[in-house]
Amino acid sequence: METMQSRHNVARGRMLVVLALAMLAGGCAAAQRQPAAAPVPEIRPGIPAGYLPAEQLPDPLALIPVPPAAGSSLQALDDDVSRKSLALHGTSRWKLAAEDADLMFPQAAGTFSCALGAPVTERDTPHLYMLLRRSMTDAGLSTYRAKQKYSRVRPFVVNGQPSCTPHEEERLRHDGSYPSGHNAIGWAWALILTEIAPDRANAILARGRAFGRSRIVCNVHWQSDVNEGRMMAASVVARLHADPAFRAELDAARAELQSVRSRGLAPSRDCALESEALAIDSAR
Repeated sequence: METMQSRHNVARGRMLVVLALAMLAGGCAAAQRQPAAAPVPEIRPGIPAGYLPAEQLPDPLALIPVPPAAGSSLQALDDDVSRKSLALHGTSRWKLAAEDADLMFPQAAGTFSCALGAPVTERDTPHLYMLLRRSMTDAGLSTYRAKQKYSRVRPFVVNGQPSCTPHEEERLRHDGSYPSGHNAIGWAWALILTEIAPDRANAILARGRAFGRSRIVCNVHWQSDVNEGRMMAASVVARLHADPAFRAELDAARAELQSVRSRGLAPSRDCALESEALAIDSAR
């Protein structure tokens, strides 16, 4: 009979595969070229290790409640939010949700570029670039125990409607929905970036919230998945502040952003299109 530890190892391996696919394009080169004094080890090809060893990651089973039960008022709320969000299918907000689903670097590095008012690239901000990649590993892995335990079925499987990432649907059918690993990553990034650019905190946090909302628009997560993803993100970021390597990279990233701003470099995304897409959602 399969042991609990072996099931945990399988679930952790699945999350690592997801992160590998997300970071493989450009990931290896980033690890080779990042300017830190010592190279960052990889836990899989193309995946830099997070700042935290596995045993120091926050435990979702101790931090978040069980997912809403079938027929409960909480599940009814999830159903209602999901149903209303389907109306965004085919809009520019749907397209943005598909872009937010892409965690591959260098694409994902620009997620908060408009909110920051500056580019985030391996060339211009190498420490910030690596900070996002490593914290992505920590935040993503922090969700796996709950995903494995609850194996919550995703909205597109329940409602039979398409997701914004049809190429991922087969994998997602076998990957637990609760809590949202994507939103744990996105909200962790938002919290970290507010420390790097506190004067842009409102824009950064609003974009972080929209990043989580994208998972609902995409029809791959429930509202409660997104909510508890934020809890895991906050727990990870709180723990990261006790890590000297994280704090050093945070300081270096802050200096890089100041340099980029002093040079007047523009964001790497089309901010007008992003703003238009977000306005569609807020108007509903």
